[in-house]
Amino acid sequence: MRFYIRKGLLTPTTNGKGGRNPYQVFTSEHVRAARFIRTAQSLGLSLKELAVIGEERRRGRITPARQINILGAQLAKLEAKAEEMDAMRRYLRAKIDWIAGGAQGTPPDFEKYAQPLAHSMVATCSWTADAPLV
Repeated sequence: MRFYIRKGLLTPTTNGKGGRNPYQVFTSEHVRAARFIRTAQSLGLSLKELAVIGEERRRGRITPARQINILGAQLAKLEAKAEEMDAMRRYLRAKIDWIAGGAQGTPPDFEKYAQPLAHSMVATCSWTADAPLV
């Protein structure tokens, strides 16, 4: 929580108790925001991106179109990552099978498995804080 506060993602109130270091008061809205941050991080959004989204939301400038833009870009990143993981998984299975078979013949070539990734990595787009708010 302290980290989120330092990054400006959470802004708890203080109750005046605690002397030089007053106690911070967290509401149910703060708890909801912290859960949102954790979920968004698990989906691959950075704290910097979350700060931008939070600021846009607080200013009332996060339109449905902007939300679609942000979520669509993140979905594209996750889909590209899933393809990358699938290629690695297929390579590792082939390598294990090759070793289990006595390492006969030519070993699996990772480049063969990674070729489809080059296309998906180029196609992956990302939203930016500078993107127009629609």
